[in-house]
Amino acid sequence: MPANAYSGKECVCQLKRGICDQSCVQGMLDTPFYIACLRLSGRRCVVVGGGDVGLEKVEGLLVCDGEVTLIAPEATEALEELAAEGSIRWERREYAGPADLEGVFMVIAATNDTDVNIRVYEDAERRAMLVNVVDVPPLCNFILPAIFRSGPLSIAISTAGASPALAKRIRAEIADEYGEPYARLAELLNEVRGWAKGTLPTYQDRKVFFESIVNGEPDPVELLRQGDEQAVRDLIAAAQRTATPA
Repeated sequence: MPANAYSGKECVCQLKRGICDQSCVQGMLDTPFYIACLRLSGRRCVVVGGGDVGLEKVEGLLVCDGEVTLIAPEATEALEELAAEGSIRWERREYAGPADLEGVFMVIAATNDTDVNIRVYEDAERRAMLVNVVDVPPLCNFILPAIFRSGPLSIAISTAGASPALAKRIRAEIADEYGEPYARLAELLNEVRGWAKGTLPTYQDRKVFFESIVNGEPDPVELLRQGDEQAVRDLIAAAQRTATPA
């Protein structure tokens, strides 16, 4: 439910203006967001709403190994299949209130019912837990950026909620520019992290070592684009020999 659906109703966001005047929406562009990467493995996450948007949010949580519970009286066929195979738990009912958030790390409200979205938001805020009401940034204490993923590489694009469509366009452009070669380089560099920590005594030594590879000549990314992984391994080995203390 978009933010403008709340205009003229009782204010429910952090500003508590009485009647919603949309000033919170106008202030979103001035809000500084603390960018973080959350580890969701084994954490309980709830999605309220079984439509296409709910499916998108469920899939995003599953990619990050979250333990997902869907609360919705009805769900798309794809969500039904995820429940049937055991990938998610499906509570086939309406959102019941605070009890549904007991022991939950994060909740995402993805319904078309404004009142339900508000209840989810308020219940979560009282518990100081992470809550996102889809497409209503003022009813979120975190927002979901557009994500480009390739192997271990993840790049997040945020427009502070101003334009998800623009964020998706930027994501597509990033996918064209950064992709498999960068992800593979990250994997190759990760293989020598243990060596670097055990051999190079200071943070500055390790920083110089890795930057000499990433920013050196020949360009390791270009070598990987040409399919020459061995040349990159040779670059890394040469850097190890140079960096090893006498």
